[in-house]
Amino acid sequence: MNVATSPAAMAGVSQEEWAIRCDLAALYRLIAHYRMTDFIYTHLSARIPGPEHHFLINKYGVLFEHMRASDLVKIDLDGNVVEDSPQSKRVNAAGFTIHSAIHMAREDLMCVIHTHTAAGIAVSAQKQGLLPISQHALKFYGHVAYHGYEGIALDLDERDRLVADLGPTHKAMILRNHGLLAAGRTIPEAFSEIYYLERACQAQVQALAGGCELVLPPEEVRRHTADQFRNREGSLEHYEMLWASCLTMIEGGKPDYRS
Repeated sequence: MNVATSPAAMAGVSQEEWAIRCDLAALYRLIAHYRMTDFIYTHLSARIPGPEHHFLINKYGVLFEHMRASDLVKIDLDGNVVEDSPQSKRVNAAGFTIHSAIHMAREDLMCVIHTHTAAGIAVSAQKQGLLPISQHALKFYGHVAYHGYEGIALDLDERDRLVADLGPTHKAMILRNHGLLAAGRTIPEAFSEIYYLERACQAQVQALAGGCELVLPPEEVRRHTADQFRNREGSLEHYEMLWASCLTMIEGGKPDYRS
């Protein structure tokens, strides 16, 4: 392909940014595939490398299953659209508040995902939070944060409290009475985090619905299992392998996410 007529050049962005846009568009479609959407609400974002700390977020009004690389909006940490035609792209203010908070404070996290699923909201409203009753939940044992509900996230002052509650090392957080938040060093890692956090919440809701007494692993087993998950996070290879396999589920039959 002629460089001048490549999708990146035609969009007026670098090849590196276009690759991130394609992966983030794919992430939107995977989140839709697994039914973790809330129509046009909730948000997924990805930081673009560089000193400006710009990041990409969804164009307000586009369904996740229709998201394309060109639909994503590049904004700065103040919420300003930094593209040639900013008037044609609008972002959700609540999405900006949550995502800018994480991108400002945690440079180790390239991608941030926020969802409003039934299971995630249900667990967020349960006083005990995420219970260590499944292997999926034990992945997050001692490694999930909680943030109290303050209303729709439109107040920029909430960003400091979000960041403080997430802490310097956690990649997952339960937003009380609201939903889930997960992040990663890469888009594939962030996808893995939200997928398993969601599955852990689904298992908990169904287990509690059964009305039976729950069996919890001993404390030493909980910590051992959490450590096992932590020990394999040194390499991003398994996230990339999972990502490659999942992409096959959204390729074909719809407008190309790389368009």
